Amino acid sequence: MNKPSERPASLTFRLDGIELQMLRQTDERLAWLIDRVGELTIALNPDPFQSLAMSIVGQQLSVKAAATIKARVQALAPEFTPEALLAIDADTLRSAGVSYAKAASIHDLSAKALSGELDLARLDGMENEDIIQMVSSVKGIGRWTAEMFLMFSLGRPDVLSVGDFGLQRSAKWLYAMEDRPDKKYLEQHAHKWVPYRSAASFYLWEAINRGIISEA
Repeated sequence: MNKPSERPASLTFRLDGIELQMLRQTDERLAWLIDRVGELTIALNPDPFQSLAMSIVGQQLSVKAAATIKARVQALAPEFTPEALLAIDADTLRSAGVSYAKAASIHDLSAKALSGELDLARLDGMENEDIIQMVSSVKGIGRWTAEMFLMFSLGRPDVLSVGDFGLQRSAKWLYAMEDRPDKKYLEQHAHKWVPYRSAASFYLWEAINRGIISEA
């Protein structure tokens, strides 16, 4: 069983790697985007508990605001363990910029991690959907947050967040699709990306991050 410290701190996708080779062979439009972006490195948070707690803190905030509040919370609990966060009362968290609702979610996460209801030691042996169900039992964590956890903490290779607005926007642009009331832009092409849908997602997001979409 891997400890958090044994998890990788980043993922690097190279043009000669198996993931990109497969994606470039099966999807002509995605191949163009991969070649446009080139090699891509994605930072991961290898500590599952910290990743989940910080995802709660950062919900519905700008990147800059989230970073500021995360730093304040980290200062309140340098060890960043469930015990340490559970010991910080809601008013203290609120003074650091964390809403009372998020404070309740952080306390729920910490309590469930301590009780074993949220058994983070079992993650490596669990299927994606089982992990989503387990972490979604925490107040304030829904499917999207759970999917981001699979990708940006556990580094799971075959995750697709069909409800992510950025991915929908990027796929609609890349494949020049007409507007759809159901917003199902990803489902039409994602079958070609299995079993590396996470890598495809990272490149779709990168098209937005680098302004490639706005250049088109």
